[in-house]
This record gives sequence, structure tokens and C-alpha cells, in this order.
Amino acid sequence: MTCFPLHLMRHGETALAGRMVGHLDCDVLTSGVADCARQAAGLGVDRIVASDLMRARRSAEAVGRTETDPRWRELDFGAWDGCAASELPPDALGRFWDDPDANPPPGGERWSALVARVAAAIADLPPVPTLIVTHGGPMRAALHHLCGFSIAQCCAFDLPCASLLSLSVWDGDVRTAQITGLRSCAA
Repeated sequence: MTCFPLHLMRHGETALAGRMVGHLDCDVLTSGVADCARQAAGLGVDRIVASDLMRARRSAEAVGRTETDPRWRELDFGAWDGCAASELPPDALGRFWDDPDANPPPGGERWSALVARVAAAIADLPPVPTLIVTHGGPMRAALHHLCGFSIAQCCAFDLPCASLLSLSVWDGDVRTAQITGLRSCAA
């Protein structure tokens, strides 16, 4: 069984901070790109993969040559995409936060679908030091899949823009991981 480092970084800050931005393709701020480049400095990765959405792709390209993989996209928030929480029905939003699999946003994606696509993306990774530049939802889905955390435990992680989550992944019949570091941009 081999072990390899897997670094998951959330894209840099966008102009739509504070909104539910899923598949909406918005750009990243110049300062957000710089934050991601600083976070990735010295990681020593052999491979960089990014969500195909512009905010993640541009953040990753500031680090190095990047491949894109749409499986690392954020959860699809459907009709809620681009909305602030204050603009949404509080009861529906509460049900979503309590159980995002049973209560997805209208026209949106279930948590289990996000976990399935992230798990497939992880299974296809070669066992080499890798940086994935993605979104908060897929980072949590990776924790759920690799570490066995519950949805509630995954949501307890504060993953601000440009945060970096580092894992040691054991490559065997089933991939498992241990968290080796979590740092925000301010760290």
C-alpha cells in the first residue's frame, strides 16, 4: 500500500462572496488568485487539477500547469445559485442545511451525487503528490468519502476562500486518508 499527499484548496475570493455560488461561473478576484498562489508555494506537487469553473481554474493556473476536471465542481444549487441566504425561504434553507441529501435546493444536486462524483475523481488520481483547486462542497465531500466524516462533521470545517486542506492518502483497494493540515489564507 502506498501513501501520497493530496492537497485540496478552495478557490480564491470572488465578487459574489456570501452568496450560494454553485455551478454559476463567476471569476475570481485578483487578490484571490494571489492568495491561492501563496498558499500553494512550496507544496511540491507533481500534478495540479482544478474544477472547470473559472474561479477555481484561474486560481490553479496561478500555481502551475493545470488539468481541469468537472467532477470537482461545487454542488449545484439549482434555483438558489447566486442567491444570498437572506433571499431564500428560511424553512427550505434550514431543511437543506439539516440534510442536503434529502432536501436539495430546487432543481439542484443532492449531497450524495456530489460525494459520488468526487469519489470517482479521487479514484482516478494517480498516487502522486497532487493539488486539487476546487470549492468548499467538494472538499467536504472528499472528507466524507476518504475519512468517513458525517455530513454534520464535514460542515463543521471552516473552509474560507484560499484555505488549504492537506491529507495523506493510502492507496489500496479502498482509498483512505488522514488530515495532515488545514490552514486558511490568513495563517
